[in-house]
Amino acid sequence: MVFHRTLMGQSTMIHPGREPVIQISVFVANKIGRIHDLSSLLKNHDVHILALTVLDTTDSAILRVVVDDPDRARELLNEEGYSYTEAEVLVVEVDIESRLETALAALLEAEINIHYMYAFLALPASRPVLALNLEDIDVATQALQRHNFRVLGQADLTR
Repeated sequence: MVFHRTLMGQSTMIHPGREPVIQISVFVANKIGRIHDLSSLLKNHDVHILALTVLDTTDSAILRVVVDDPDRARELLNEEGYSYTEAEVLVVEVDIESRLETALAALLEAEINIHYMYAFLALPASRPVLALNLEDIDVATQALQRHNFRVLGQADLTR
């Protein structure tokens, strides 16, 4: 079994008691059916993929997922021998499409570098939601909240 766990992220002092949103990055061979295998494993154990992005190379792929139950997902990945890492991501509601530019402007104003971002498949409260991997989650949270954006915690994503 191969297991790698690194929690890369900043403190969550902005919202004491709010559990940060965890992104799990699963490393798999770049072969037909590997995304299906992972999604089936999670689905068959009532773990829901809320957001997903895939980065592929010639030989391997990284499946980045946000799930509603990261603890159970970890157990399953360990049991099945998947290699993975974890990182905190900032999850923000953008309400409507036009608010994306405002959110990006708020992060630019705060001089926050966005490493990558992706949209959610399941929309909590039926509103568009983004997951962002950033260099400073706390400063980004403050900047977005100053512009009236709702930043979500893991508990907001539980079904």
